[in-house]
Amino acid sequence: MPPRPTPEAGPSLRAWQRRSLVEYFRRRDPDFLTVATPGAGKTAFALRIAAELLADGTVEAVTVVAPTEHLKTQWASAGSRVGIHLDAGFRNADIHTSTDFHGAVLTYAQVGMAPQVHRRRTMTRRTLVILDEIHHAGDSRTWGDGVKAAFEPAVRRLALTGTPFRSDENPIPFVSYEPGRDGLARSKADTVYGYADALRDGVVRPVIFLAYSGETRWRTSAGDELSARLGEPMTQDLIAQAWRTALDPSGDWIPQVIRAAEARLQVVRSGGMTDAAGLVIASDQQAARAYAKVIEQVTGERAALVLSDDPGASARIAEFTSSGQRWMVAVRMVSEGVDIPRLAVGVYATSASTPLYFAQAIGRFVRARRPGETATVFLPSVPHLLELASEMETQRDHVLGRSKEADGLDDALLDRAQRAENASGSLEKQFEALSATAELDQVIFDGASFATPVLAGTPEEKEYLGLPGLLTPDQVATLLTKRQAEQVVSSRRTMVAEPSVPPAPEQSSGARRISLRKQLNTLVAGHHHRTNMPHGKIHAELRRLCGGPPSAQATIEQLEERIAALHTMR
Repeated sequence: MPPRPTPEAGPSLRAWQRRSLVEYFRRRDPDFLTVATPGAGKTAFALRIAAELLADGTVEAVTVVAPTEHLKTQWASAGSRVGIHLDAGFRNADIHTSTDFHGAVLTYAQVGMAPQVHRRRTMTRRTLVILDEIHHAGDSRTWGDGVKAAFEPAVRRLALTGTPFRSDENPIPFVSYEPGRDGLARSKADTVYGYADALRDGVVRPVIFLAYSGETRWRTSAGDELSARLGEPMTQDLIAQAWRTALDPSGDWIPQVIRAAEARLQVVRSGGMTDAAGLVIASDQQAARAYAKVIEQVTGERAALVLSDDPGASARIAEFTSSGQRWMVAVRMVSEGVDIPRLAVGVYATSASTPLYFAQAIGRFVRARRPGETATVFLPSVPHLLELASEMETQRDHVLGRSKEADGLDDALLDRAQRAENASGSLEKQFEALSATAELDQVIFDGASFATPVLAGTPEEKEYLGLPGLLTPDQVATLLTKRQAEQVVSSRRTMVAEPSVPPAPEQSSGARRISLRKQLNTLVAGHHHRTNMPHGKIHAELRRLCGGPPSAQATIEQLEERIAALHTMR
């Protein structure tokens, strides 16, 4: 058996880690759940607890359970740096862990296949089990039952998660639940360190979301041509079809957005983050390969391509992490837990829409290395995504007994919409994407919506792409407010300079909604200058007074109500 680690020899802890460590040893309960935003340092926190428990003899062994094979290697590397040696190559057929190690790193799938093997390992020595991203234990009955059976004999169990839990019927093993006012049981964390806390402490980067809309056209198998503007209120199935058309690599939306993302990456690299990199998250392998070709055409440089079933994927991620290569394209391989701190620009080119997956994906870009670093994520102007972007700071618990589709943010629902038909029957099961254009629809930051729609490739778009890459959250909000005000003034001047153009007799619903959103944003900016209240808090107060979703998804009536309410605010 290797020597016991020396806890003090590890890296110094952040304030939240120290508070949580004190709380852990104050309670000394067998089970402890830590919810901390991606990039906050859950791994370092867990390894410090492991070192303390090994050092004082509370436990003799450590077992870490992680979601993927790549994360097994990452955990083993992190452990070795603090004197905890974990076997990342352990297989179920090995039965016992070698005495060269303090323990082993497993995957949830590995435990689910042979829970009795790991139960025997756990019973042999007093064991601490670290359950990384424990929500995966609720992915299936097999995994959940396997985790419970394998690790019930453990002396201590430390559960970690950095992303929102889902709503379903599967209780997560070793997680406590308590009833809410609505009668539904919710997971109860022992310590919580959310994105808002980490942003305030400078532990994570602020994220600027650039949402791109555009006109999309597709043909059904019946030969009918349909068109829709991405981002406008539509039925669920039309949203899915327009979204899918926009993500088609043969259209113009993807090349235009990647071109904008490359321009943003160049600004960030020249502005202080010299090694900054970009990541495109694709829906499937076919799309990922196509996006990689688009990146090479746009930038002149090949992108690293990481596919989940590629045996060399982990090595490719490690190589990209330490290289100067600018772009990576991946499917789900880097959606959770993978640490590439230089990622600063992202393109969310996937149809995945659950709060869980969205938070996992955005978590790849928020890991701060020094003060002032910002992250920029480009995404389709789709109501589901805009709401999630607007509510980055929302903490979600695991809810038992509520349908996953209750909030409309369920990937299975969108998958069905992409395959199936709408109520009128005009959409057939298959379609051909014909065209898709891109334009910057809005900028979302700190829960507030900025900017007004501008075409891709225009000077107005460049104003937003050219935001400095090293900014504090307050500086980001100030600059966005300034740019928005300048855009509104420029728009008014254009209208005055062209008085001969008669106004349209009646606006479409989409145009009316855009106009109201502009008006609301202008009024919010004015209220901010009068009161110094942050934009996000103003929007939050309007939602409290009037109800409804974030302004990016609000209806015409809701926008009108908020404008009226804002006129009464002092």
